[in-house]
Amino acid sequence: MSFQDPVMVALSIADKLLKVIVEKRSVPSGEDVKKALTELDLEEVYSGKGLTLFRNRDIIVLALPRGNLVIDVIPSTGEIGEALEIISYHDRKLNALILEILPANDLEYEGNIGLEPAILDLNSGELKSSPVFGRFEEENGIPYLVIDEKTFDRWVKSGKLNVCPICGGQLIWKGKQAHCVDCGYGIKVRE
Repeated sequence: MSFQDPVMVALSIADKLLKVIVEKRSVPSGEDVKKALTELDLEEVYSGKGLTLFRNRDIIVLALPRGNLVIDVIPSTGEIGEALEIISYHDRKLNALILEILPANDLEYEGNIGLEPAILDLNSGELKSSPVFGRFEEENGIPYLVIDEKTFDRWVKSGKLNVCPICGGQLIWKGKQAHCVDCGYGIKVRE
């Protein structure tokens, strides 16, 4: 993909980390995070003192894995208003693992985050929410969030299929593809 913005990278990271959470039933470790970021073609620039720094041409990623996990995804231009934060933690009251994407700075964030957090019930091992995470591909200059059938089925059951998982706007569907009339991202379902 020629350009990556924070939401594209954050959703791709969350998709990989959700798989780790479901498989291991724990908050992802520093090694899990490094593996996920490396698989997304981000280059490790620094690691030490509880901090890991990754980057590519468009994005800087700071990972702070210490019991709870905090990952900041910042555009390389330094625009804090576009930065996002991925957090993962154990909610003891719910006895669940939570993975969510939030604006790093609520006051300056320029978009709208419609992303539903992932909530994994540790008693049953089941997802108690319908997060729509995936990876991005570009087709004819349009970025598409590509999701798998399992994610799509969970999303259908949530009853929120016409709500954009990225910005909360309205989706227009044609077969197994959709476009958001508000943010312009596309969504594709692949097996």
